[in-house]
Amino acid sequence: MDRPLLSRVTSGGCCSYSTLKAWLPILSWLPRYKLKWLQMDLLAGITVGLTTVPQALAYAEYGLYSAFMGGFIYTLLGTSKDVTLGPTAIMSLLCFSVVGGQPQRAVLLSLLCGLIQAAMALLRLGFLLDFISFPVVKGFTCAAAVTIGFGQVKNILGLQGVPHQFLLEVYYTFYKIPEARTGDVVLGLLCFGLLVMLMFMKNSLDSEDAPPCTRLSRKLVWAVATMRNALVVVAASLVAFSWDAYGHHVFTITGETSQGLPPFMPPPTSDTMANGTVVSFGEIVEGFGGGLALIPFMGLLESIAIAKAFASQNDYRIDANQELLAIGVTNIMGSFVSAYPVTGSFGRTAVNSQTGVCSPAGGIITSVIVLLSLEFLMPAFYYIPKASLAAIIICAVAPMMDFHVVAKMWRIRKLDLLPFVVTFLMSFWQVQYGIMGGVAVSGVLLLYNIARPQIKESDHGALVMELSSGLSFPATEYLSHMIHTHALKASPPRSVVLDCHHVSTMDYTVISELRDVLRQFKLQDVQLIFSRLQPSVLEVLLAADLEGLRYTHSVEAALLLVESGNLLDD
Repeated sequence: MDRPLLSRVTSGGCCSYSTLKAWLPILSWLPRYKLKWLQMDLLAGITVGLTTVPQALAYAEYGLYSAFMGGFIYTLLGTSKDVTLGPTAIMSLLCFSVVGGQPQRAVLLSLLCGLIQAAMALLRLGFLLDFISFPVVKGFTCAAAVTIGFGQVKNILGLQGVPHQFLLEVYYTFYKIPEARTGDVVLGLLCFGLLVMLMFMKNSLDSEDAPPCTRLSRKLVWAVATMRNALVVVAASLVAFSWDAYGHHVFTITGETSQGLPPFMPPPTSDTMANGTVVSFGEIVEGFGGGLALIPFMGLLESIAIAKAFASQNDYRIDANQELLAIGVTNIMGSFVSAYPVTGSFGRTAVNSQTGVCSPAGGIITSVIVLLSLEFLMPAFYYIPKASLAAIIICAVAPMMDFHVVAKMWRIRKLDLLPFVVTFLMSFWQVQYGIMGGVAVSGVLLLYNIARPQIKESDHGALVMELSSGLSFPATEYLSHMIHTHALKASPPRSVVLDCHHVSTMDYTVISELRDVLRQFKLQDVQLIFSRLQPSVLEVLLAADLEGLRYTHSVEAALLLVESGNLLDD
């Protein structure tokens, strides 16, 4: 775009180029796109695609239908380079609990969830997600890494019939160890060892004390190490195919699946029961019950928590409102291709990040692979061993188990460990309960700080009480109690200078209480003087027309006023 045209576009107010970039983040990073980014995005997209298809097949054809729309939409609207949207175990279980075994209703649920999420984005309600604190994100991240990592152990061992609930999964994994398949164990451990070795090789190349070697060999080692996930999948598939060709079925493989693209059509607004009864749109929505509120909210919580975790790890920022819009539009458009509600996938996002993705464009490659797989490549995925995918996912999520943060929080502020521990432990029950529990504990701590502001006291003839934060109605009783205990009930009663330098807000409840406190100071024949009031707070106090209100612009002036007993109208 030439500069004169660009200047005309950018001067267009609400239709300006900067506004367009805010709604379409792709316009911010696409002009800076580099050839090196393309190489890394291709590699990451292929690797995640090879991981996505077998995982999505666990949810039958509807899993694959839900796996490709997110890559296209998120490339246009997303603000995280790492996040991949698609079917996850958590959302699948939640949807099943709401719609039972009726996939057509899950498609309609996707549309309604998307509309709710997009509406939240347009109303700029993303600030609600700011209440997910760093300890909550870290607690969720560590628990998700442990849950997903251990969840792949059964695939390394080749076990069948292990439930998904974490505690039961741990019990049955150990209980069924005697049933482990030797082929899966050997292949899984070989893949895991190869991945770890290649990862260390790549890290040694990046270090300054790496041994000298030729430029060509360094590039070759870097390329192989960077492509390690894709290479392991291909190599393991060839091994499985070779053994199978000779009649030795020693590996648990993805197996045969249906193929073909879903039709593009609106989601059904009615349903026909087995007995021929037609269920209307209203009856279907009524049947969703509380799930219609829970599923979109939990999808947002999980996706935003993942986006925040990887943004923190890779030093960039996300826009919560834009993430809301991206996931909402993905669910709306997904409902037209028979998808059920999706959210951010922790495991695939970890693979994406670890492979070195540079922009959201990697999602396009992943989506194309899913589409090609649906139409043409289902036979090619037949021989992918589940043990090799398990090794890739374990290596991808392992770096997210950052337990060093516990020591840091203990050193800096021990109380922050409470939401971390609650989130971490409850996430083993259900991830959504872990996030909600952590947010609730963080909220309680936040409200406690508001209700119990720090008050520094010093004796200068009169009692000087310095407030450390704003005053709102939860703090009213506490402030009144402190003033009564340390001044009015003292023997003899003492005058108080209230240093309000850090107070930026004061609501009606506080004003009402101060009116009563001023009256009691007058009855006790002592003084309550406000000092260093900010203009906005002073304006509120003057508008309240408090009887006996006295204020100064400094603590020293207030102390002189107490000493002289004279009224000072500053």
